[in-house]
Amino acid sequence: MPKKIYRYQPFNALSLDALCHDQLYFSEPNQFNDPLDCKPAVINDSDKSTLRNILIALIEKRVTGEITNSLKAAKVDGEKAQTHAHRQGKQEADNEIRNIAYHATNPDYEVSIEEAECNLLTYAIQAELFKQNNRGVCCLSEEYNNPLLWSHYGDQHKGFCVGYSLDRNPKPKINKVDYGGERTVPTSLIAKAILHQDDQAKGFLDGQMFLRKAKPWQYEKEWRVFDRIGLQDSPLKLEEINFGLRCPDAVIHAVVEALKARDIKFYSMYSVWKTFELDRTDDLGELRASLPRTSRSGIEIFGDPKDNY
Repeated sequence: MPKKIYRYQPFNALSLDALCHDQLYFSEPNQFNDPLDCKPAVINDSDKSTLRNILIALIEKRVTGEITNSLKAAKVDGEKAQTHAHRQGKQEADNEIRNIAYHATNPDYEVSIEEAECNLLTYAIQAELFKQNNRGVCCLSEEYNNPLLWSHYGDQHKGFCVGYSLDRNPKPKINKVDYGGERTVPTSLIAKAILHQDDQAKGFLDGQMFLRKAKPWQYEKEWRVFDRIGLQDSPLKLEEINFGLRCPDAVIHAVVEALKARDIKFYSMYSVWKTFELDRTDDLGELRASLPRTSRSGIEIFGDPKDNY
């Protein structure tokens, strides 16, 4: 468990606003730059009855939730609304099960009807998992001096990297990303998590869904925090801000001035002589002394030459 975790960001109005309000943005997984992230492949190791029950449970949960939210937005609530939402969820699940059973009889399939139906059910379960993959994710790293992270996420070293600690009450939960391994989820695990509400199985399922990435991404040394999608109050304690090698002086000045009332440490990154490594310094004295400046003409500085004649 790292003492601090870091979030690389470009400088813009949104990132400055989030800093001033001490907020974090939790992204929708479907918007990640890695299309395989949070997208495991479902493999079948269950019988047809179990597959049907998994799919029914997933569809009922999704549809019931969607209709309930729509009714609440329309100021419709109460027992009748809940009953209606559950009825619609059950109806849609039943329709999908019947459609799959019908399409499994397609004579073009080169497998038995039983096997075809199991395959279709497995694909439908995977699709439902992706539809319900709506948890907000905030991605952070163990390192503040990773040149690749500065290039990829810190606007090519023109942005900043915010350091957070876990020194909050309650202590926030952070989740380590695993790299490599299989990008698969067996239906037996989904059955334990969804049908039997097994806590250990839920943990394994969440890990495969949200915390596994391809091995080439391991340079990120990533940790993740989960919440609702969008801007949320930060569960982490903001303790430091590191400015990139190319971060403009005006940006550094603006951020320092905006947050000077808070107990935050500020650093500027620099390249270590004769190496490809990055380090940082907290000596921002010369920069802070030079800004803000007032533009003056030559006459305003030296006086009007006519005054000498």
